[in-house]
This record gives sequence, C-alpha cells and structure tokens, in this order.
Amino acid sequence: MLTRIKDLAANLAPRLIEIRRHLHSHPELSGQEFQTAAYVAGVLSSCGLQVKEGVGKVGVMAELIGAGVDSRILAIRTDMDALPISERTGLEFASRQPGIMHACGHDVHTTVGLGTAMILSQLGQPLPGNVRFLFQSAEETAQGARWMVQDGAMEKVTGIFSVHVFPTISAGVVGVRYGSLTAAADDLEITILGESGHGARPHEAVDAVWIAAQVITTLQQAISRTHNPLRPVVLTIGQISGGRAPNVIADRVKLLGTVRSLHPETSEALPNWIERIVASVCQPYGARYQINYRRGVPSVQNNMAMTQLIESAAEEAWGSQGIQIIHEPSLGAEDFSVYLQYAPGSMFRLGVGFRDRHNYPLHHPQFEVDESAIVTGVVTLAYAACKYWQQSEHLLHA
Repeated sequence: MLTRIKDLAANLAPRLIEIRRHLHSHPELSGQEFQTAAYVAGVLSSCGLQVKEGVGKVGVMAELIGAGVDSRILAIRTDMDALPISERTGLEFASRQPGIMHACGHDVHTTVGLGTAMILSQLGQPLPGNVRFLFQSAEETAQGARWMVQDGAMEKVTGIFSVHVFPTISAGVVGVRYGSLTAAADDLEITILGESGHGARPHEAVDAVWIAAQVITTLQQAISRTHNPLRPVVLTIGQISGGRAPNVIADRVKLLGTVRSLHPETSEALPNWIERIVASVCQPYGARYQINYRRGVPSVQNNMAMTQLIESAAEEAWGSQGIQIIHEPSLGAEDFSVYLQYAPGSMFRLGVGFRDRHNYPLHHPQFEVDESAIVTGVVTLAYAACKYWQQSEHLLHA
C-alpha cells in the first residue's frame, strides 16, 4: 500500500505544485474564501467524491465512500484562509491580491488535503470505511471550526487528522508532538473605573491610570508566584486606552489583552484568578472594575494512539531521519482543537524549511516554503489514513 501511495504522489507532484501556486496567487481572507472553496470543490468532484459546499459558511466537505465493512469515519481537516499581509517574496506566483498573503501556509495545507483525496480515491480498492475531507474557512480568526461543527461536519466522525507547516523543520521531515501541541487562547478586557479630578490634587480623585498600571504589574508578578511554573500561563496586555487630558486624572482606563495556557485545568481557573487579582488592587483605592473574559479556542491535545499512527506512517515512509519528535508545545492557538472535542485526533507539523537558506517565520511577508514538502505531507497523511483502519476502535479511543 505504501509503495502504491508513494508512486501516486510522485506522479501527482507537478499537479500538486500547480495547485499550490494557484492558491498562493489567489489568497482570500477569513470568511471570504469563495473562489478558493469553489476551486477546491471542483478538484474534489473530479476525484469522484461526494462534495457539499457552503459548509461552515464558506467551507467544503467531501466524502470518500469506503467499502462499508467498517462503520468508522475518519476526518481529514485543512484550512484555506490567508492573512492581511502584503507579500514581499518576489515569487513569480506571488499574491495577486494587494495586502493579502498566504503567510501561514494554508495554501500548502489545502494542497496536501486535495492531494490526499486524489491518492485515496485512486488506490484501486476502497478503504474499509469513509474518509471525510473538511476544508475549513476562517482558521486565522478562530471561527471556522465552530462553523463547520455547527453544520454537521463532525457527525459520526470517530477520528481526525490535520497538518500545519513549520518553517523551522526542514522539508522532508515530519514533526510529531504527543499531548498538548498548542495553547488555549482567550481574550481579556479589563475596565478600571475611578473618579476624575484635577491633576494637581490626586488625593481628591481615584486615578484609573495609576491603578491600571498596578493591575498590570500585579498580574504579571502573581503569575510567577501563584501558578505552577510547569503549567505555563502567558498574559499579555496589548492595548491600553483612557484619559481625557494631560492635567485631568482619568476616571476610566480599558485594558485589552490575550491569555494563553496549555492545560485545561489551568485554563478553567484563569477567569476567577484574574478577577481576584484585579479586585485586590482596586478595592483599597476605591476603584471599581469590569472584566470581560471571552473564551477562545482550547488547546490542541493530540491523542496518543492517533499520534502514534502519524509517527509510524511517517517513519515507514521516510525512515527515522524523516521524523522529529517535538518536545515543547507552542503557545500559539489553533482551532483544530474544536474538532478534538468531538473525536480523538492529532495534528502534525510538516517541515517546509529550506536546508540551505534563511527561513522566515510564519506570518512574515517573506515567508516561503520548500514545495518538496507537499509530497511528504500527502504521503504521510494518506498512509496514516490507511493505517487508521488497521487499528481497533478500542485502541484509538484509549
């Protein structure tokens, strides 16, 4: 089976590069991937899959029908949206949309998903069960996964795989991470309410600016002294607004930030912890406060058995030199975690870095990928899908 998959991938390689370059040249922002979705649907239809458009607003869902001897459904999820970044790569197939760029590799993700569908549909024999391909909108705004789920994308799904490019891993290498891969990412809004007054008579007022500064400092200090350092929390206040004039004590200051954590128990406790800290600062000085803590996406927790499938598929395909075990999680966020609330799954890192030149990071206007990585991703994902049916349901849900 692996030989057949690798042969198909080698034959498809020029077509896959053509697809990726088309997608790269025509990026679309989150929730606006209409042309991308239509293109994806056309490719999937040509492979004989049952295709449904408009899933999750702009997403595409396609079912590869298996032999029906196994009732399980394996999902493969990829994302399609680009970023509001002006490309500076100088590539001949660079973005034709001013101010929009595939700077996070979602063009590669979409191509790998399509290539996997092509290969699995050309194996010459059906898989024991169905494979459901999910091409998702709006990952960058962390909305698309929930939209897909609301439209039934995870109904009867028993396992799910996904992929994300990684420029610090060389092309030809698959990065595997057991357990937490990414962080939960929540939004924080704190409003400090004081009393206005003359700048020369602070004792007659309640200075919201000064108290806000104390809140920021105390939150940062409290993280290091009250949280388990082996369960990290990052709290960043990225925006501050308030005050009316240089000589008027501010009566209102708004703080906007992000809160990142890896462990579900830690994430659950953070809103109450933050409120206790803010209250302890405000109350002695007569200030009031308002807190709006908005849950974002949870952390991606890769399932052990599903991750082992990815690792074994990659090792069989590429040898031990084609595997890199990732020992540390990322504090970035990924809404693939939403799907994992419905079925066990795993996301792997696809190395796209050049071995002989500088690699720019994700979300950089000069971000590029070594396109040879596309075949690596397609073979790994297609073979892992085949191996999925060889595992018992008990092991995969352990």
